[in-house]
Amino acid sequence: MIQQVIRFGNDMVIVLDEKGEQMPEYQGRYKEVKDKILADAPPDAKFYLSGWPLLGTNVKREEW
Repeated sequence: MIQQVIRFGNDMVIVLDEKGEQMPEYQGRYKEVKDKILADAPPDAKFYLSGWPLLGTNVKREEW
């Protein structure tokens, strides 16, 4: 299950499950994976923006 979603400054996305392991089926360019992630992520999933100057900023799902 999706636990954490991180979007980097270059628009690449990585997704981690509850064990902290990557979920390759959700990873890639933001525009290509965004809809699938938002459809499958549970309400308690954490969304982050990373990259200068954000560096791990926790954001609301709607702002991600």
